[in-house]
Amino acid sequence: MSDSTGAPRPERDRPWVMRTYAGHSSAAASNALYRRNLDKGQTGLSVAFDLPTQTGYDPDHPLARGEVGKVGVPVSHLGDMRALFDEIPLARMNTSMTINATAMWLLALYQVVAEEQTEAAGEDPGGALHALAGTTQNDIIKEYLSRGTYAFPPGPSMRLITDLIAYTVAEIPRWNPINICSYHLQEAGATPVQEVAYAMSTAIAVLDAVRDSGQVPPERFGEVVARISFFVNAGVRFVEEMCKMRAFVRLWDEVTRERYGVEDPKQRRFRYGVQVNSLGLTEAQPENNVQRIVLEMLAVTLSKDARARAVQLPAWNEALGLPRPWDQQWSLRIQQVLAYESDLLEYGDLFEGSVVVAEKVDEIVAGAREEMARVEELGGAVAAVEGGYMKSELVASHARRRGRIEAGEEVVVGVNRFESTEPNPLTADLDTAIQTVDPGVEAAAAEAVRRWREERDADDHRRTRAEAALDRLRADATSDANLVPATLECARAGLTTGEWAGALREVFGEFRAPTGVSGSVGAATTTEGLERVRRRVRDTGAELGETLRVLVGKPGLDGHSNGAEQVAVRARDAGFEVVYQGIRLTPEQIVSAAVAEDVHLVGLSILSGSHMELVPDVLERMRDAGAGDVPVVVGGIIPSTDAARLEELGVAAVFTPKDFGLTEIMDRFVDVIRVSREMDPVSTRPLGSTPT
Repeated sequence: MSDSTGAPRPERDRPWVMRTYAGHSSAAASNALYRRNLDKGQTGLSVAFDLPTQTGYDPDHPLARGEVGKVGVPVSHLGDMRALFDEIPLARMNTSMTINATAMWLLALYQVVAEEQTEAAGEDPGGALHALAGTTQNDIIKEYLSRGTYAFPPGPSMRLITDLIAYTVAEIPRWNPINICSYHLQEAGATPVQEVAYAMSTAIAVLDAVRDSGQVPPERFGEVVARISFFVNAGVRFVEEMCKMRAFVRLWDEVTRERYGVEDPKQRRFRYGVQVNSLGLTEAQPENNVQRIVLEMLAVTLSKDARARAVQLPAWNEALGLPRPWDQQWSLRIQQVLAYESDLLEYGDLFEGSVVVAEKVDEIVAGAREEMARVEELGGAVAAVEGGYMKSELVASHARRRGRIEAGEEVVVGVNRFESTEPNPLTADLDTAIQTVDPGVEAAAAEAVRRWREERDADDHRRTRAEAALDRLRADATSDANLVPATLECARAGLTTGEWAGALREVFGEFRAPTGVSGSVGAATTTEGLERVRRRVRDTGAELGETLRVLVGKPGLDGHSNGAEQVAVRARDAGFEVVYQGIRLTPEQIVSAAVAEDVHLVGLSILSGSHMELVPDVLERMRDAGAGDVPVVVGGIIPSTDAARLEELGVAAVFTPKDFGLTEIMDRFVDVIRVSREMDPVSTRPLGSTPT
C-alpha cells in the first residue's frame, strides 16, 4: 500500500465498530432497517428497544399506552426476537443492546435465537455461546440518576447484574455483560469530573458485588474485569472531552490494579463505546448539528491511547423527532469518511507529550478521585443513589449549566448567539424531515402479544411449561440461585416480557428514585429577569389571595426527566409552589394530584413521542374531574403539526427544545395562569414581550 507519491503508507488500525442506534415500530420493520444498514457498511448493530420492553411491560399493559414502538422496537417474546434478527447471523454479529432492567431477559431471548440459528445450520447450538459478541448496557445505577428505565429497587437490580455477569463470564466469554454508562450522566448535567467519578463509582459497586457474591473464583476475577465495558458521552468541548477519556483510561487501570489486584494489562484495558452527545443537538438551525457530531466524534477517535472501540452517531435531526433511514445513513457515512478517507488511523498518539493535555488530564483525575472518595464515604454508589446525593448533584450541575446558557456565558450557536438564519431546505417540509410511527403499530403489537399468550395457553403442554417456568423464576428469586437459568427457561417456554418482569416485581417490589429537585433550588444565578418573574408570581398570587401552585408531571414510561426537573427547579426559584412526583405516572395519577393540590397550572413533559395519546387523556380527565379550567401546558420533542393539534384540543402552550430560556418559560406560566383566571394578562408584566 502506498500514498500518492509512491511512498509506503503506515499500517492502518482496524476501524472501530460502526453503529447507528436504531429500532422502531415492530420487529419486522426494524429487521429490514438493520439489514439495509449492514448492506451500507455498518459493522455492528445497536438495538433500541421501546420503553415498555425496557421497563418490563407488554404492549397491552396500561402503562404502555402511547409508548409502543416509539423510541425503539417492541420485543415481547421469543417470536419477536426471532423476527428482529431474521437472516442476520448472530454468531457473526457484534450487537449492542440498550437495555437495563430487562437486560437478563433480552439477552436470554437473544441467546435462544442464536442457538436456534446455529442448530438450523446443522451445527452444535452450544457453539453459538462461544461465538456471540456484543454488549448489554445493563447499568442500572444511571437509570436512577438520569434515564429512568429501572423496574426494581437498587438491591435486587444489582443482583440481576451480578448474576448476568457471572453467567456470561462462564458461558459467553466474548460478551460484555454490562456497559457502565457515563453517557446519560452527562446528559443529566454531569461535569467531566462528575461523569468520570460516578461512572467509576458504579463500576466499583458492580465489581464489589460480583466479587462478594462468590459466583466467580478469585483466580478468574480478571476475566470479569476484562468483560466490563463503558459507554460514554462525547460533548462538543473537544479538548476537555478528549482529556476526559485519557483520565478514564488512567483511573480504570489504577482501580483494577490496586483495588482488585488484576495484573494482566490486557484485562485492565479501558474498553469503551461512545455515542456522541445528543443533549447538545439543537432544534434551532439543526444543520449545525452535523459539525457538532463530527467534532465530538474526533474527541474519541483522534487520541489513539484512549480511542473508542465502537462509535455510534446520532442523526442531525434527532432534536426534531425520529430520524429517517437517510439521516442514519448520513451519520454512518461521517464515520466511514473519517475512518477510510482520512489518515487518522495511520499514526501513533498525537497528544503524547502535550503539556496542555497532561495538565487537563491531571485536573480531571484529581477531581474525580475526590468525588469518588465522597461517594465511598456515603457507602458507595448504591447508597448514594438511595440517599439522593448523586441525583441532587447532577440536577444542580444541570441547573448551573442552563443558567450559563441563558445568561449567554456559554454560547450555543444558533440558539443564544448568531440566531439569524436563512430558510433551511432540510426542514422546509418538517412533516417529511422526520420519521413517524404508524399509529396502528401499538394496536397491532397489543393484539399480537395477546394472541401469543392465548395460543400458548391453548396448548396444555406449552401452558404447563410456561407456568412451571414462572414458578421456578419466583422460587429462584427468593433464594440465592443465579437467575439466568430460570430466565432462559422462561424464554424457551414462551413467556412474555411483562410476565417475566411481573414475576420479579412480585418478589422484589418496585422503587421510586429520588428526584433531586428539592436540593437544587437556587443553583442557577439570580438574574434581573428572574427577579422580575418572581415579582410577577408574588403579585399574581397576592391578587388571587394564594400562593401560585404548579404541577410538573411525567406521564407514561418516558424516564428522561432532565427537562422536567429543570422546569421544577426554576419554578421554585421563581416563587411557585411546585408539585413534582417524579417519573412514570398515569394520566389518572397526574389529574388526581392536580385536583388534590388545587394547582393553578399543570405542566406535562414528554420526550418519547407519546404526547398525542397521553396529553388528550389528561385534558379529558381534568374536565371529568371538574378541573377543566386549570390550564395545561406541554413540553417535549413535539413536531409543529402535533403542537397545533394539541392547542386545538385545549393545551394552553407547547414548549419545544428551542424554548431554552427557563425564566421566559416561567414568565409564560404566569401569563397562562392570569388568562385562565380572567385577570389582566399584562398587569405587572416585567419582560416587555407580548403575552401569547
